[in-house]
Amino acid sequence: MSSELLTELGFLSRRSVVRTVRQPALVVPTIVFPLFLLAVNASGLASATKIPGFPTSSYLNFAIAVPFMQGALFSSTTAGTELANDIETGFLNRLQLTPLRGTALLAGQMAGALLLALFGSVVYLVVGLIAGVHIAAGPGGALVLLLLATLIATGFAAIGAFLAARTGSSQAVQGMFPLIFVAFFLSSMSMPRPLIEVHWFRTVASWNPISYMVEGLRSLVLVGWDTTALWRGFAAALAIAIVAMIAAARGLATRMERT
Repeated sequence: MSSELLTELGFLSRRSVVRTVRQPALVVPTIVFPLFLLAVNASGLASATKIPGFPTSSYLNFAIAVPFMQGALFSSTTAGTELANDIETGFLNRLQLTPLRGTALLAGQMAGALLLALFGSVVYLVVGLIAGVHIAAGPGGALVLLLLATLIATGFAAIGAFLAARTGSSQAVQGMFPLIFVAFFLSSMSMPRPLIEVHWFRTVASWNPISYMVEGLRSLVLVGWDTTALWRGFAAALAIAIVAMIAAARGLATRMERT
């Protein structure tokens, strides 16, 4: 990696981070909303642990993976909205007058969203531990959990950047939020796949890559070092990140050619 690319990436990343931190409307929901849902679900769905075959006696331990996924979902909106705003305000047009590389532009634009997602993951983990969550994989498992959560956030941030590059509208990016949120509920986020009795729901959840990311995070808490769940979780997250990054890079290149 050349020094010029590192310099460009540094400037854009710093701009993205500062801009994100200065917007409480982006930071507060990312931290508060997932924790609020965790508290509601942990108390309201506690009776689900009585179902035969449920993997734990504590629904809090089962549900702690959900905030990490929701934080990743928010990262898609954050990254996409910020890039769309740069397109709408003409900032992207001005950047074309510079020798800026597309790689630095895309990575720099996502830096703020990823830092916010990482910060949120640390908060979710700390709050969970204070509330009584026990991580079966130990301290090393906690670090792997944060690593997987960050990789998942990278993939969803790239999806947001792709939507922004294709539409050029922050409203369009925000409008996609409910659709992605639906995909979360059509997964094993609220119930283990083997215990989902509705056949079509279980089939959709089995094909949904979000299920494997959730199960990878959850395995570190409930089981420990479950190799199968972990490689599936990392593989699903990595596949989405790679595909979304390529799509976002191409979409951004097309957008810059048009302008």
